[in-house]
Amino acid sequence: MTRRVAVIGGGSSGLACIKCCLDEGLEPVCFESSDDIGGLWRFKENPEPDRASIYHSVIINTSKEMMCFSDFSIPAHFPNYMHNALIMDYFKMYADHFQLTKHIRFNTKVLQIKQKSDFSHSGQWVVETESKNGKKDRHIFDAVMICIGHHCQPNFPLHDFPGIDTFKGKYFHSRDYKAPEEWRDKKVIVIGIGNSGGDIAVELSRVTKQLYLSTRRGAWIFNRVGDNGMPMDLFFNRMLNNIQKILPFGLFNSIGEGRLNRRFDHSLYNLKPKHRLFSQHPTVNDELPNRILSGTVQVKPNIRRFCGSSVEFDDGSVVEDIDLVVFATGYTFSFPFLASQVVSVSKNKASLFKYVFPPELERPTLAIIGLVQPLGAIMPISEMQARWATRVFKGCVKLPSLAAMQNDIQNKKDAMAKRYVTTQRHTIQVDYISYMDEIAEQVGVRPNILKLLLTDPRVGLSLLFGPCTPYQFRLSGPGKWAGARQAILTQWERVAHPMQTRPCDQPEPKRSRKWPLVLSVAAMGLAVYAYRDNLQALLQDPTTLLDRIKALLPTK
Repeated sequence: MTRRVAVIGGGSSGLACIKCCLDEGLEPVCFESSDDIGGLWRFKENPEPDRASIYHSVIINTSKEMMCFSDFSIPAHFPNYMHNALIMDYFKMYADHFQLTKHIRFNTKVLQIKQKSDFSHSGQWVVETESKNGKKDRHIFDAVMICIGHHCQPNFPLHDFPGIDTFKGKYFHSRDYKAPEEWRDKKVIVIGIGNSGGDIAVELSRVTKQLYLSTRRGAWIFNRVGDNGMPMDLFFNRMLNNIQKILPFGLFNSIGEGRLNRRFDHSLYNLKPKHRLFSQHPTVNDELPNRILSGTVQVKPNIRRFCGSSVEFDDGSVVEDIDLVVFATGYTFSFPFLASQVVSVSKNKASLFKYVFPPELERPTLAIIGLVQPLGAIMPISEMQARWATRVFKGCVKLPSLAAMQNDIQNKKDAMAKRYVTTQRHTIQVDYISYMDEIAEQVGVRPNILKLLLTDPRVGLSLLFGPCTPYQFRLSGPGKWAGARQAILTQWERVAHPMQTRPCDQPEPKRSRKWPLVLSVAAMGLAVYAYRDNLQALLQDPTTLLDRIKALLPTK
């Protein structure tokens, strides 16, 4: 009998879960509360309650080769950093190609998920849902995959801002920001210098009278465009990952900070934080330094208090006549449909084995997918987690003992506390390559670099020195994809393709006469040395000498 799996959410993680269930011969049923797929990446003018929401101009911070699903490349003509509309197009291509949509029940909200009375024996779950017209249903599933992400409830800390109740302007959370035109010639403050805060500040600064960017800690600023104009995230490869593990943490940070400061001096721009480069989730923004340099963005410290339309900052400076304050202060996550004893969430912390499995369940039939904040793309990570979870559901992979899982959870918490600034943002941080390898090891699909260097050096070298693209986790093991090798070998072609939009006439390189001359002299010297005993006879017959020299010269 086919095991039925409930998938909660039809975003990128939910689509990956449906696909992985089908790959393993399971029967997925996805419940999506809205009328379409896409989750976070589907733009809507009016945000829906308890759902992530983006603004119109959002472009992803991870390049297409790093964010694609591992057995479905993003089309070559798509740009490397995609607008949210193109991301939606890709998701729809993926869903159509693997026929995923027929497994989704749209406009269906999950009210409650609880263990069946015989859970200790069956491992089954009772899922209660409500349709758009108010009809409630009760379903029995053999397993559940929760894919609602961590951008659901806005973190709106108004209590940290004295006098906000006296503020005469308008304020809202960044999830409610959609477009800049309404704020032309206005004075605006953006609070928070994460990716949303930086992007919104830059966009608003093009139309506002003045934009103030308020930050408590500052930030190290990465840019999308890396060396030689290539996407920056393509340079975070396995070799660099290995160097990071070998070098002292402080030294590795110093090297990275030096590179960023060569682009622009973070102290000069009032952005330098007290924490080290890899002690906070990075902010990616190519335009922010230019906006600061042009004066359209002013970096300010934290807000001390509001007073009518005036705002005082911690350094004592005051700005008057503020029209808008945007709180780019992040999100919190929770699972309101789950009993707290199943998954307990406190201060954005949940105790999950490798961020996926609640360790204390008698049966491992519940998986949380996509609840990580990677230094890299989330889509391949969610897919890898789903591949692991479905193998566990089938009984092909066993979880370790409760003690071993709790020990792993504690070790990760300790490592995170040691490395990162203590905030609710840094509770689910993972390093992309290390975490992908960790979960791939569980599935049995971690690439064997040494073996590949010996048996397929071209691919092995690509994996070691090239980008850690998701295809490499389809080279062998469960879910092996025949197209993985070719996808790896052609990935740089897909990176270059969207930029080749006009013929670029470059002069033919001039052929150097240096090397033919060097080779000729070397050949002559070798001939003289080889026939040194008959040198006098050869000199008397130059034709013979020339013929023998020609024989030693390289042919065209």
